[in-house]
Amino acid sequence: MSFLDGFMIRAALAGLGVALAAAPLGCFVVWRRMAFFGDATAHAAILGVALSLTFEAPIFAGVLIAALGMGYIVSTLGARGHAMDTLLGVLSHSAIAFGLVAVSFLSGVRVDLMAYLFGDILAVSRMDLLVIWGGAISVLGLLWWRWSALLTVTLNPDLAAASGIDPKREQLVLTLALALVVAVAIKVVGVLLIGAMLVIPAAAARPLAQTPERMALGGVVIGAASVIGGLQLSFWFDTPTGPTIVCVAASLFVAVTLADALRQAVRH
Repeated sequence: MSFLDGFMIRAALAGLGVALAAAPLGCFVVWRRMAFFGDATAHAAILGVALSLTFEAPIFAGVLIAALGMGYIVSTLGARGHAMDTLLGVLSHSAIAFGLVAVSFLSGVRVDLMAYLFGDILAVSRMDLLVIWGGAISVLGLLWWRWSALLTVTLNPDLAAASGIDPKREQLVLTLALALVVAVAIKVVGVLLIGAMLVIPAAAARPLAQTPERMALGGVVIGAASVIGGLQLSFWFDTPTGPTIVCVAASLFVAVTLADALRQAVRH
């Protein structure tokens, strides 16, 4: 019997792969206040699912293309002066609506929308694990390669431009990384919860870290704890696994925030 034959083992490895990729990227999402950008990119994934099923292509490929397309559209329109919050609201809700309508038109294809909306981590296969970890390693490699440039652009775009760093190029790097995370995470937590796994672990790690690198590492630890804790609680109480993982992450965020507030109150 293989180590990977147990569905809980595969689920844990899949969740850890997503946490490993989402947490460092989530730090940039938090620093740049791009939470809605993440949601818009994730919501486009449903349209990608519909395209994949229509053309009988791999789901991963369709989701990746749709997420990249949404990220590029948002970046391009935002650079042209459109109000970003309004633009993201329109595109985010439109993408998921058009995606759901497109899926409904698929004849002869049975689609489990709940699995795509909220994830189906317990049904992860060995091939899914390969895709998830391949995507996670690609995202980590991309962030490792551009970490210094991305930090400089995030902290001071003018200084970055003066140093020869192109902010638009770095935005495209973030867009590519975000699309990869969406594509690998859709099986684990689903379209509606991907944004939460990007933002919550990173936000929870923020009060605990003194450097950007420590915040990214703290986000990975909190994300991993959320996955393991969520899987265990879901097994005990027979609750939906993806949402339970996010609930654990949210609980950790509240605990860290309260502890930080208490620490600051004691200091003063």
